[in-house]
Amino acid sequence: MPKQENGQKGDSVIQNDLSESFEEEVRAFLSDEEKLHLFDDLTKVNPVTTTTVLRCLQARYRVNLFYTNAGCSLVALNPFQPFSCLYSPELMREYHVALRPQDLKPHIFAVAEQTYRNVQNQMDPVNQSIIVSGESGAGKTWTSRCLMKFYASVAASVISPKGNETVERIERRVLDSNPVMEAFGNACTLRNNNSSRFGKYIQLQLDRFHHLSSASIQTFLLEKTRVAYQAPNERNFHIFYQITKGATAEERLEWNLPEGAEYRWLPNPERNLDEDSFEVTRAAMCHLGIERCTQSNVFKVRYCQAFSTLGTSNSLIQWMNLSLVTWKTKPKVL
Repeated sequence: MPKQENGQKGDSVIQNDLSESFEEEVRAFLSDEEKLHLFDDLTKVNPVTTTTVLRCLQARYRVNLFYTNAGCSLVALNPFQPFSCLYSPELMREYHVALRPQDLKPHIFAVAEQTYRNVQNQMDPVNQSIIVSGESGAGKTWTSRCLMKFYASVAASVISPKGNETVERIERRVLDSNPVMEAFGNACTLRNNNSSRFGKYIQLQLDRFHHLSSASIQTFLLEKTRVAYQAPNERNFHIFYQITKGATAEERLEWNLPEGAEYRWLPNPERNLDEDSFEVTRAAMCHLGIERCTQSNVFKVRYCQAFSTLGTSNSLIQWMNLSLVTWKTKPKVL
């Protein structure tokens, strides 16, 4: 028994020594704060702890470095302010023409370009997938926009004016799907003014010349209950506020929307967001091939049913699903 006690004490002493040694390594690593922002890949951080990783990300954030590699993954921090130079066409081209885009600063364009080259380099093209995940307000919607804009740009055809015109129309539809999906599926929450209340799976198809040929977008897990219930200080889907703020006098009369009226299902209407632009949504729907008369019927259905009873809102919710489920275009039908 005494020997066993001595063994336990010895193990405890070793563990304490190791713990103290590890803490010293962490303190030594964090002591040189001026170099923390230089770690553009978190796999280079040593020792790897929650504290060291977060301090490196914090240091990079302070010097406006919002992207950091973590091996084959990319960590993106939301700056919560516009940085136009960070997503300019010039920067997009820089990553596209670089011999080794992975040698440039970590960026979502580097990930996008690498997946594009993976398709190009295969005799039998292999599908490539990019998973964008994160908590509310992390920037998933913005990242998806950047990816679609990048591919719509680099996968454009320049073979012939006619072919280029066709691809440009597809590009336009790919990009215009964003404001439509966000209008019908996004809402203002406590943590995010433009929070996606659904998941989406976006497919971009390339032809044998690696030019954009078609696209499809599927959605799932739409937060249907938000139509009838919103948490305190949150809002309903953007489209309802867009209609009330952007409808013409004739449309208000047709849709029975009195000027200055208040609606129980539209809390916090006084908040003015960039996403409340009705004309942007309408223009995007036109580019997607949705005619004005169809648009009018869609908006009419939304208000006639959304502001009656919860029981009759089922068809509205079904239409929201259908409107977000899939759109697909091919060059031959454009």
